[in-house]
Amino acid sequence: MASEKTLEDLFLDTLKDIYYAERQIVKTLPKMAKAAQSPDLRAGFEEHLAQTEGHVERLEQVFDLLGKPARGKTCDAILGIIEEGKSIIDEFKGSPALDAGLISSAQAVEHYEITRYGTLKAWAEQLRMADAAKLFDATLQEELATDQKLTSLAEGYVNQKAA
Repeated sequence: MASEKTLEDLFLDTLKDIYYAERQIVKTLPKMAKAAQSPDLRAGFEEHLAQTEGHVERLEQVFDLLGKPARGKTCDAILGIIEEGKSIIDEFKGSPALDAGLISSAQAVEHYEITRYGTLKAWAEQLRMADAAKLFDATLQEELATDQKLTSLAEGYVNQKAA
């Protein structure tokens, strides 16, 4: 008979999921930066790439805190979001709407990450993993700030240019 799953099991499973997702994002951001027409958007993607590499390092610290190897678990959600972004690049290449589409794709990624880090932080607190909770909170705050920067770019001029 299988043992009953616990919050700790769910925590580790979700940690593996976001670790895989972040590593996929590291591979995808350079492609998004290259596709971006706006120098501001390109710079934003490049800045977020460096930040995301830091997110991977923080996740590896959490695995260390747990005494577990840093291993990802295929995240179908992030693969779908990334594939959608690739479609936008292909379908809107050279059009005034490309950057608006890139921002939309990037925000889909950000919102996924925000939900995962918020959940992991709450679970870490519940499981009395204060150090892990602090690491998740640091990343969560960066993800929220990136989402806001993307919104500002979109509302500032990208959406107007696309119209």
